[in-house]
Amino acid sequence: MFDYPAARAVFLVVQTGSFDGAAQALGVTPSAVSQRVRGLEERMGVVLVERGTPCTATDEGAWLCRHMEQVGMLERGLMDHFPRMQDQGAATPVTLHLATNADSLETWFLSAVARVARESGYLLHISVDDEQHTADWLRRGRVIAAVTALGKPVQGCQMKALGRLRYHAVASPDFIRRHFPDGVTPAALKAAPALTFNQKDRLQQNWVQQQFGRSIAFPTHWLPSTNGFVTAALAGMGWCLNPPQLIAGHLASGQLVELIPDAVLDVPLFWQTNRLAADSLAPLTRAILSRSKEVLH
Repeated sequence: MFDYPAARAVFLVVQTGSFDGAAQALGVTPSAVSQRVRGLEERMGVVLVERGTPCTATDEGAWLCRHMEQVGMLERGLMDHFPRMQDQGAATPVTLHLATNADSLETWFLSAVARVARESGYLLHISVDDEQHTADWLRRGRVIAAVTALGKPVQGCQMKALGRLRYHAVASPDFIRRHFPDGVTPAALKAAPALTFNQKDRLQQNWVQQQFGRSIAFPTHWLPSTNGFVTAALAGMGWCLNPPQLIAGHLASGQLVELIPDAVLDVPLFWQTNRLAADSLAPLTRAILSRSKEVLH
């Protein structure tokens, strides 16, 4: 029989980041937690936890943690059907591990999942990555559901289209005057600094490719902050792509202007969930779909 107490110890070590944190959650000593984790690793023949500060899951450990996540959701559902079980003590809080891109988090995703968190009592662990890469979190078992730009289901997952997140290429009027006095041309772009979130961020390059039919090398500032993009653009540091939800007021006031009027970039987004957990995640999926219809194109 599978050793669920030991599996729960692994889950809590990964969730809290330490054996001490897991021990506190379980009401046992760190030594007891270590024995449970080591014993399960020996029986399974794989390392489940990378010891460090913090402790993290190996790929095998991540899959085990997602299994424990699903077990927790099933237990919650069972307690809903048997009220007497609820009288025997509060259910252990279930933490759902999700992934999304930073711009969705700042514009619509958080309001959708917050509604479910309030009503369900689930705790959320939200990881942020580029929308082109969040599908990898699903493949590796790091999350149970994700917003992704991948338009085909990840193996073992269900997929629903959300819509298109729209972006406008903008800069401050002063930046436009300094760098694009004769309009936005390939030659001017080669000298005008952009803003880039990180090495995975391809939005600016994709916009250039869409407008000019070819890639153009341009200088860039590296700034891993969605709201930082807006602040930096207003300060004249560089040009960048932003969702309209974050810059509509600045465009209306003239503090920001589009590099090329109405030259938008649309990024299709999809909601993918682990198929085994799809039923338990149905309320979350409904909230995601409802909110995305209000915001996305």
